[in-house]
Amino acid sequence: MSAPPCPHRPPCPGCPRYGEAGIASRARERLRAFAVQAGLPEPVVVDAPGFASRHRARLSVRGRTRTPKLGIFQEGSHRIVDIPQCRIHHPLINRVAAAVRVAARDAGVESYAERPHRGALRAIQVVVERRSQSAQLVLVENAALPGPVAGLAGPLRRELGDALHSLWWNGNSERGNAILGPAWRHLAGPEVVWDEVGGCEIAFPPGAFGQSQPALAERIARRAQACVPDAARVVEFHAGCGPVGMGLLRRAERVTFNEVSPAALDGLARGIARRPEAERARAVVRAGPAADQIGLLEDVDAVLLDPPRKGLDAALHGALCAMPPQHLVWISCGLDAFLVQAAALQERTGLRLHALEAYALFPFTDHVETLAHFTR
Repeated sequence: MSAPPCPHRPPCPGCPRYGEAGIASRARERLRAFAVQAGLPEPVVVDAPGFASRHRARLSVRGRTRTPKLGIFQEGSHRIVDIPQCRIHHPLINRVAAAVRVAARDAGVESYAERPHRGALRAIQVVVERRSQSAQLVLVENAALPGPVAGLAGPLRRELGDALHSLWWNGNSERGNAILGPAWRHLAGPEVVWDEVGGCEIAFPPGAFGQSQPALAERIARRAQACVPDAARVVEFHAGCGPVGMGLLRRAERVTFNEVSPAALDGLARGIARRPEAERARAVVRAGPAADQIGLLEDVDAVLLDPPRKGLDAALHGALCAMPPQHLVWISCGLDAFLVQAAALQERTGLRLHALEAYALFPFTDHVETLAHFTR
């Protein structure tokens, strides 16, 4: 069945493989070669419907005050592609973006412009909570303190009603490509979005990282958990809000979570607080950069990794080479870094690739999420 036409292609660059199932052929071939070298069959590719799958979106705001545009940048430029009917977004994301567009226009709120570093409304972030089917909305203003953008709260609450989970103001007054800034103000609704992953409630504050396709992300978490034996001493680096490690508290001897982001640490603490007393007693949190916590590798049976796209910090990678655990479960969204670092890890240790899977977590793009289980 052919994909429905996209009204934004071109110039929208968001889906270079629009309508194609699975992962890009080049990524598939590189992963196949990596698996074959380890004596394994071609990795299974886990796919899911791409349309209406994205539950998280960050949209930049540009354009004129009377005609604001909400979307993403064209390739290699700072020109915005307005994407009011994005086929990949959960429909509620498009609805929220449309409400922001109207509210900003009616209030005369000026859209941000990079070159003069002028304008108020800079971006929005929308997160759809699965269980309530309502949207957490963050309004990003080019300011250190709430200004005219915060005034959009009233009109948006009236327009969206029960579809609005919560509303936040964020201040980003610096030049650059970062979407969110350091200043926050809670305007309405619950403080966090809750999602169930592996039978555990996971809290996602607005400043914390979360996967955009939660159903497939949950499958990855469950598969990663299955790689860890019962009664294991576990450490998870780059733990985020805990969607992978939290489910291990039921059967592990101890789970140590390492995370640097204050927002993710907040979510992690909220999630642990909701676990039964016996599970809370098995949870340890070590805040700070992973490179500062490599001593945690001295007393573990299994290590979980979910680093950013650039891969592992050199200090952590070196420590894993020096102190390889019995089980290493590596979730990666950066294929280039993963293949280089994983190959070096195997060359320098007794770790060997035991299983490899690929997930089309970013449908219709060239990106791929990998899950690798190494054993010593």
